[in-house]
Amino acid sequence: MTSIALIEAAAARLAGHVRRTPLLSSPLLDALAGRRVLVKAECLQHTGSFKFRGAWSAVSALDPALRAKGVIAFSSGNHAQGVALAARRHGVPAVIVMPADAPAPKIANTRAHGAEVVLYDRAGGEEREAIGARLAAERGLTLIRPYDEPQVIAGQGSCGLEIAAQAAEAGVTAADVLVCCGGGGLTAGIALALEARAPGLRARPAEPAGFDDTARSLAAGRPVRNAAASGSICDAILTPEPGRITFPVLQRLCGPGLVVTDDEALRAMALAVLHLKIVLEPGGAVALAAALFRPGAIAGDAVIAVASGGNVEPAILAEALGRHGRAGSEAPSEAPSEAPVG
Repeated sequence: MTSIALIEAAAARLAGHVRRTPLLSSPLLDALAGRRVLVKAECLQHTGSFKFRGAWSAVSALDPALRAKGVIAFSSGNHAQGVALAARRHGVPAVIVMPADAPAPKIANTRAHGAEVVLYDRAGGEEREAIGARLAAERGLTLIRPYDEPQVIAGQGSCGLEIAAQAAEAGVTAADVLVCCGGGGLTAGIALALEARAPGLRARPAEPAGFDDTARSLAAGRPVRNAAASGSICDAILTPEPGRITFPVLQRLCGPGLVVTDDEALRAMALAVLHLKIVLEPGGAVALAAALFRPGAIAGDAVIAVASGGNVEPAILAEALGRHGRAGSEAPSEAPSEAPVG
């Protein structure tokens, strides 16, 4: 199981390979939320999302002889790119099994990072597990799971270590840390890191409406599945139910889940462009949306939102700006600032 020792070991292996992403703020977002809003910009991470952390952690932890045979992963995009780049930088093969209807930029970027992409028809009922099992057996590849894998969770936990240190530098010792949540790997990793290094900070999962399996599972006290497999623009965080490994961590350490609409995610994307000067994908914007549009569900004078990814299709970004590009336009456009240090 993932522990603070495993997270710190992963962080040591990540040193020099991962970006320490900034904690950004904007006066207009503070005013909109009614409290101080600090945004952890993981969209600026290698491959455009936090997933590189877990991928590097898992690949670097493999026995060298096993790693040399190559790795395989299942992903709709962000985990795919993270594993592809981590494998490439380790000089080993990577095979990524991706749904044919995944966003085109994510498929193209995964190939650009040197991975062999195998597409499957998820709408038609093809099973990625069967495809992956066959390829792994034929080639001796090691599966890197997207969230239910201790070393992946440990790598994501390195983000939590950074948040703990950056929040302290900014003078924030008590706050909710909102995390875009699919299977729960990032949320669990951050929660474990905060428990050890910043106990006044509490992780809380944020999800899109209709795909809020984690929020409903936390409320029910047991894993609850989503009724549908697709139907939200937040493709990066659509999972059927919380992870087997991650859910017990979330149960023990996280506050109640937060849920936002797709349109609120689009609005948060537009506000991030206008006032933080960063690009988010819908699934990477739900934590910011929750911070801005669910103020009554959050306590305290400050909130931290993890902007988990920025691999967005141009048409969706255009839609966000088209619908909400004037949001906050009455305020002067300001450059984003890193949270002031104490």
